Amino acid sequence: MANLLVYYVHPGQRFSRVGRAMADVARAVQGITFVDLYAEYPRHDIDVDREQRRLLDHDVILFQFPLYWYSTPSLLKEWQDLVLQNGFAYGKDGDKLTGKTMMLAISTGGSEAAYTPDGYQHHTLRAFLVPLEQTANLCKMHFAPPYALYGALLAEPDHEIADHAKGYGALLNAIRDDRYDFAAAGAQDVVTHDTLAIAEGA
Repeated sequence: MANLLVYYVHPGQRFSRVGRAMADVARAVQGITFVDLYAEYPRHDIDVDREQRRLLDHDVILFQFPLYWYSTPSLLKEWQDLVLQNGFAYGKDGDKLTGKTMMLAISTGGSEAAYTPDGYQHHTLRAFLVPLEQTANLCKMHFAPPYALYGALLAEPDHEIADHAKGYGALLNAIRDDRYDFAAAGAQDVVTHDTLAIAEGA
């Protein structure tokens, strides 16, 4: 079994239908570590030693967050700045995360069509995630294609959100049980609940 660490990072949780549904599913998955960063660090006073120990104790680190202005919520950026230190995650003797896997579970306000060269975002979703992918590369981690829900603001609760949350639970269980085919997932830019079975090798 893989040691899976899920970081939930959402500053507006009480207003989020998608984020809360996914977090509720993640909390219910047995045998993984679930961390709500905004609950643990409401004043952004990050315990670097504790966070580094968490990273050392896990094989797969998954960050769940909504895309905020084409980036991460501010607490996750601060977490990166403080926790991924020179000598720990990169640089001289900074090999502590080598071989681990980073994955994202994200939601966007814009539709899938918006995240194309012809859409109003002018770029693919993966293009906006290049800084995170390069962070993984610098830390000698594998970067897995993100699990994403497009158009979260208008998503139907009983259909799109429910299906996405159910797929999220299947994803987390598959990673935990070493059933998630990261190689197959790597052929996709973005994984959705519709393409999750391909990634699982089903």
